[in-house]
Amino acid sequence: MAKKAKGNRVQVILECTEHKESGLPGTSRYITMKNRKNTPDRMELKKYNPIMKKVTVHKEIR
Repeated sequence: MAKKAKGNRVQVILECTEHKESGLPGTSRYITMKNRKNTPDRMELKKYNPIMKKVTVHKEIR
């Protein structure tokens, strides 16, 4: 029997980069899906950070 191939869609976690430098407690994280064929490198999106109360850059963590 042939092995089942891994899917191209994977779940990734986006974490705020500016929050670590601010020294505030807690972290801002989002979970989203990404297509490995279309975006092979790490994702970087602007998302709302409720702790800092502004839009910040969130990068993919592994």
